[in-house]
Amino acid sequence: MAITVGTGPDSWGVWFPSDPQQPPWEQYLDEAAEAGYEWTELGPIGYLPADLDVLQAELDKRSLKLCGGFIMRHLEDEGAADLVLRDVDQVSGPFRRLGARFIVLIDDAYTNLHTGERERPRELDDAAWARLIDTVDRAQERAAGYGLQVVFHPHADTHVENHRQMERLLADADPSVMLCLDTGHDAYTGGDPIAFFEKHHERIPYLHLKSIHGDLRDRVLRDGTPFAAAVAQGMFCEPSEGEVDFERLRDAAHRIGYDGFGVVEQDMYPPAPGAPLPIAKRTREYLRDIGLG
Repeated sequence: MAITVGTGPDSWGVWFPSDPQQPPWEQYLDEAAEAGYEWTELGPIGYLPADLDVLQAELDKRSLKLCGGFIMRHLEDEGAADLVLRDVDQVSGPFRRLGARFIVLIDDAYTNLHTGERERPRELDDAAWARLIDTVDRAQERAAGYGLQVVFHPHADTHVENHRQMERLLADADPSVMLCLDTGHDAYTGGDPIAFFEKHHERIPYLHLKSIHGDLRDRVLRDGTPFAAAVAQGMFCEPSEGEVDFERLRDAAHRIGYDGFGVVEQDMYPPAPGAPLPIAKRTREYLRDIGLG
């Protein structure tokens, strides 16, 4: 079975609902379709049009479909669960109407995404971890009531970023909670994303496909460079050029009969003018050429 490939605004450098360094949403949709994608994530809530009639029409005229979107909050905070449940309620109607199935849930960063400054501890104590797990479980329970699936996204510079923390989350969270495995973030934090995928594929219905420059990763980890600064230095690269072995991922997916989504993301905030579209075209062609969707 082939991975169903999509893309998202992140590959056009979109991190925020509004930012002068980001392309307008019309340009993103035009170029995603031009690059050959049929599926897109929503991106930050507020980036694509909030009016569902408008958004549906804009997607339809470009032959695009919505596969999911993300919620990002400090999941360990007191009261976080109430905020996340409100977020789930907010997106559930649009997702159901537009055909999306997945809510990508991310713990917000312990560093400032603009400056990279450390704002919170890197590790949670047991009480904070328990709050994070409770928030994730309650989010999945609420989402399931709408017929949606929460996929938790381990993410660099968050409290679930490496294999030790990912294994702990899988053990502690309700078994109905699934993962969005981001191959680039996993490699960035020193993991082997293909091995993790093979081990836990039954709980990974959703992938983020990206890669990194291994030599730059080694340097920024050694120097303690914040994630945002590493992105600005060009940490994430085209899948055909980086450390992640996508042919190995293809072989693993075929071997296990994987049937899930793979959303291409190449973190590049802020994007160089004119850079995202040719990268997106080359990436889509590369994935087709190697038989990965």
